[in-house]
Amino acid sequence: MASVVVVAHPAKATGVAQDIVRWLQEQGHEVRVPEDDAATLGLAEWGRPEEKLADGADLAVSLGGDGTMLRAVDLVCGAGVPVLGVNIGHLGYLTEVDPHDLRSALSRFFAGEHDIEARMTLEVAIESSLTPHTALNEAVLEKTVSGHTVRVAASIDGRPFISYAADGLIVATPTGSTAYNLSARGPIVSPRHRAILLTPASPHMLFDRALVLDPVESIRLEVIGDRPASLVVDGRSLGTLEPGDALRCTAGAADARLVTFGGRDFHGILKSKFGLADR
Repeated sequence: MASVVVVAHPAKATGVAQDIVRWLQEQGHEVRVPEDDAATLGLAEWGRPEEKLADGADLAVSLGGDGTMLRAVDLVCGAGVPVLGVNIGHLGYLTEVDPHDLRSALSRFFAGEHDIEARMTLEVAIESSLTPHTALNEAVLEKTVSGHTVRVAASIDGRPFISYAADGLIVATPTGSTAYNLSARGPIVSPRHRAILLTPASPHMLFDRALVLDPVESIRLEVIGDRPASLVVDGRSLGTLEPGDALRCTAGAADARLVTFGGRDFHGILKSKFGLADR
């Protein structure tokens, strides 16, 4: 018997979640659902507190898009639980299978007919807080008021680098290179690579280039000037940093572990997203 965490988008995947929970139970597996989602999904019986969700779990199933996948990784990454992404909606960079293939994919996983792809994460910590956050895509310090910029002093490995004036500053993983970093004209990096990307969004300065840093390097970002900045980690707003507050970003202690069956190709997905044709 396996223990399976099910994380589902409540507006898109309720029916799929209910169906797969019933199927897993029929197969003799234990099912857990985040407590905050359980009632909305009609799965209150299987609700568990988030802090206990990943304990001893064998697999997490993400039902939704890339945003749901990011949440699932955040919930179970620290415990080393692999995540199977099920795409419900538009083609995603992270999801692995479609809903009609889910039962077959789960059977293959339980039979050991799968691979695990390790993806680098970021550890994001506000200096005044004791609680670090894990990101698979990125951490962003961004402006709080339209029409203004945010000013951020960046240091790398304890050495001052440059002060940015921009709409935002993005610290991304290779996996996150195709998220906000891509919109800010940062580099596209193979998700199996290990690096930290530092990319300004709409910079109001001559130096507007993204940096590709070694994964062992540490980035410190301090809000300067007279305006605060919002901190967003993998799409989750974590509050406001006032001038003088600082953020540290390093490679995460644990990789995200994504279940794959060898059928998805990053370069093929990239071509599909951009409508690129073969020559």
